[in-house]
This record gives sequence, structure tokens and C-alpha cells, in this order.
Amino acid sequence: MARIGVIGSEGRMGQALMAAITQAGHEYVGGVDKGGDVTALAAQCDALVDFSAPAALEDNLSAARTAGCALVIGTTGLEPAHHTHIDSAARQIAVLQTGNTSLGVTLLAHLVQEAAARLGTDWDIEIVEMHHRMKVDAPSGTALLLGEAAAKGRGVDLDHVKDSGRDGQTGARETGAIGFAALRGGTVAGDHSVILAGDEERITLTHNAENRMIFARGAVKAVEWLIGKNAGRYTMNDVLSL
Repeated sequence: MARIGVIGSEGRMGQALMAAITQAGHEYVGGVDKGGDVTALAAQCDALVDFSAPAALEDNLSAARTAGCALVIGTTGLEPAHHTHIDSAARQIAVLQTGNTSLGVTLLAHLVQEAAARLGTDWDIEIVEMHHRMKVDAPSGTALLLGEAAAKGRGVDLDHVKDSGRDGQTGARETGAIGFAALRGGTVAGDHSVILAGDEERITLTHNAENRMIFARGAVKAVEWLIGKNAGRYTMNDVLSL
């Protein structure tokens, strides 16, 4: 039984995590939100799960380092500076950061990478995602995770081939581009499709999230795997041994 704390406990994911932790037979130590004492919480835990906000990440990493506890980061909307902080913390503690904790999405990303590697740039790649009306970042962390998988399969940097927010007279599609489209509405937990379009044929790889509990259960699986690991930076691929 692991002692697990949740950062961002009052949010939708925080509530789902509390349920998933107890359902898996672990101890839910407590939660913390904006203005709370994350250092005190970390001191009581074997691991923390962070689904809060990018602005809180540096403090959360510092608290985990001070306590020497593992940290699973599911917060999306991270910038390059956030990843620098994660890299630094991972020299001292085990950190798993991902754009999506779903085991299904993790496998989907693996399939996308394999497909992109084998089909080449003759096949256009477009990523379409839809989330609930309250989501504040776009493209979603999961869409970017899938884009990174496609770019890795092609051996390129996603930042150099990413094409999002098309509007007006955009001109013809550039060869090798990886396109993104973000839809928002209703209460959708998360739908993602990766379309590989060749001449006169298409392949669509899709994942539909029916409930946030899939992300919560995946995060608990990540915690179970991460506790006891050496300091370092890990991903959900490591959890599934991909």
C-alpha cells in the first residue's frame, strides 16, 4: 500500500484521483490546492500526483525534492522552461511526466510512432482532438503527445513541422507537416484521432475517453510503477514497457 497525495485535489481530476487511489487499495494522504502547503503534504507521502497548473509546477517539484518522494505530473500546457525544471528535479527524484495518463492513449502513441516511421512523408498526418468547454489549453497535452510520437517516428522535431490554427488563405499543405485541430464543447472527457492520409487511402487511429476515471486509474498505475525507482525522468511508455 502506497501513501499518495494529490496536488489539485479540488479539480475534476483531483476528485477522480481520490476515488482511484482508494479503489486500488492505497492510502489517500490528502490533497492540496492553490495556497496550500505542498511541502507538508509531500513529507507524508511516498508519491505525489500533480494535476494542478503550470504556474505551480516549480514549487511542486521543489516540495517533492525536499521530501524525497516520487512525483507523477499530468498537468498540461507546459512550456520549455517547465521541462527544464523537471529535468533538474529528476536528477534527485523519480519523476514521471506525461500529457496523458491513460494506458490506452499510451499504446495509441506507440502505434502512431510506428505508423509514421513506416509510411513516411507521402502520408499526411492530421491530429483532431475534442474536449469539454472548460478546457483552457489547445492543442491538448494528449494531442501534442501524439504529435511528438508522429514526429519521433519520422525523426524530426515537432516544433519544426507543427501546423495548427489554420484560417484564411493558408496555401497548399506543406509536405511533412503535422496538423492539429482543436474542438471544444459539451462535457467531452477527451477524444483524439490521428489521421494518416495517403493517396486514395486513409488510416485513422482513435481513442475515446468516456470518463476521467481512466486517467485517474492510469495515474495510480504510474505511481505504483514509479515508487522505488531510481532518480530519473520517466514516461507512461516505461509503465507499459514500450
